[in-house]
Amino acid sequence: MVAKDYPFYLTAKRANCALEAQAAASPAKETEEPSTKRVKPLSRVTSLASLIPPVRTTPLKRFSQTLQRSISFRSESRPDLLSPRPWSRNMPPANTKRRDSKLWSETFDVCVNHMLTSKEIKRQEAIFELSQGEEDLIEDLKLAKKAYHDPMLKLSIMTEQELNQIFGTLDSLIPLHEDLLRRLQEVRKSDGSTEHVGHILVGWLPCLNSYDSYCSNQVAAKALLDHKKQDHRVQDFLQRCLESPFSRKLDLWNFLDIPRSRLVKYPLLLREILRHTPNDHPDQQHLEEAINIIQGIVAEINIKTGESECQYYKERLIYLEEGQRDALIDNSRVVCCHGELKNNRGVKLHVFLFQEVLVITRAITHNEQLCYQLYRQPIPVRDLVLEDLQDGEVRVGGSIRGAFSNNERIKNFFRVSFKCGSQSQSHSLQANDSFNKQQWLNCIRQAKEKVTCAGKARVLNSEARFLLSPNGSRVSQVDTSLEQMDQSDSESDCSMDTSENNIDCECMEQTNSCESEKQLETDV
Repeated sequence: MVAKDYPFYLTAKRANCALEAQAAASPAKETEEPSTKRVKPLSRVTSLASLIPPVRTTPLKRFSQTLQRSISFRSESRPDLLSPRPWSRNMPPANTKRRDSKLWSETFDVCVNHMLTSKEIKRQEAIFELSQGEEDLIEDLKLAKKAYHDPMLKLSIMTEQELNQIFGTLDSLIPLHEDLLRRLQEVRKSDGSTEHVGHILVGWLPCLNSYDSYCSNQVAAKALLDHKKQDHRVQDFLQRCLESPFSRKLDLWNFLDIPRSRLVKYPLLLREILRHTPNDHPDQQHLEEAINIIQGIVAEINIKTGESECQYYKERLIYLEEGQRDALIDNSRVVCCHGELKNNRGVKLHVFLFQEVLVITRAITHNEQLCYQLYRQPIPVRDLVLEDLQDGEVRVGGSIRGAFSNNERIKNFFRVSFKCGSQSQSHSLQANDSFNKQQWLNCIRQAKEKVTCAGKARVLNSEARFLLSPNGSRVSQVDTSLEQMDQSDSESDCSMDTSENNIDCECMEQTNSCESEKQLETDV
């Protein structure tokens, strides 16, 4: 036997021995047909890792898989992993949060090549999207009332007053959108096309002013809903609804926020219809008018919603002493930014950036309500100094455990400081991530720019009240007007005195002339 054939012979011998041992151990399988498949020899196993086949994965693929896992893990709307439910087979995928979009060309049987141009098809698609969105909105609003409001009221999970606060004027929005859907369906032709929609929108859009009260109530509704989630009955009910197929993995607040998201989408939908409408089409002028109407409504509702949010948080500020009260807080109408931050000691703070003042608070529970107790004296934005700190620049204090923690605790810091006379403050604040930190920096910088511009405008207005006098001195308009009045009075007085003097002079001249004549006669 040649040396190079020895390993094959040894391998074949081992394979035959293994087959004989298997046959001896299980004689019942002798009736099976012998396998003609060639048996691969088993090498000696030295470790468990040698049994696992290598996986060839490119670095890009590994990165994408890690990214997908991190996103799915960090998603707040993802429910906890629970035991399998009977309806788990019918549940949509975990990342499915929207219905399947429907296209106009797929819904109606239209001969595209012979009847409509490409631009007209896009216009019909945009009109159909508007109509389909109304239909989906109505379905979601009815679902929120039927699946959440009514059961919780019937089971006494929440009181009627609490449900009215959370759901607001949701019921009044359903007939409003049903009216628009009915109008759009009435003008739709038998082939599914729609010729004119501009006049319908111009007549219907002013009805959206009723969104004012609903959107203004959302801040208080969200706070009450979050507070009620601490009740295990409420949490259990909402969790069961979230696991049900009808929810499409949307929680209650997602349904309550759908009207607001629909409202801000109307300008985009109308612009899309206008973009594919020919210039000579009768809808051109009506669509432009409708866009102006909806933009004005959205802007007005946005302002009122911001004022309502600001008022809500101002009412929940708790002052430890009267000296912490500030007129800048009372006069604020908008909350530019607010959220949770940490200081360099790891203390959680809730910071509010109003229009002209920064307020640092701590969230507490007072009378079963979430309130915010002032942590330090409010800082005026005009005197605030903002510093963007580099990672690792802040030394994190607190416990011994913090000294051995990873570097995540010393990232995403920025500093706000204030000094006015004997009063001074300095706070190193940490955001959750770099994106949140950048948002805070941008908001504070924009607030400082607005305050600076407003201050310059006030200075210019005050300077506009001053005029330059002929000799170069600065006099105010009030002084100028007073001088003008005095000058007119003096002129009138001078004229009166002059006339009187003239009369006296004439009389004196006449008297002197008579006396001189008499003296001449006497002399003669």
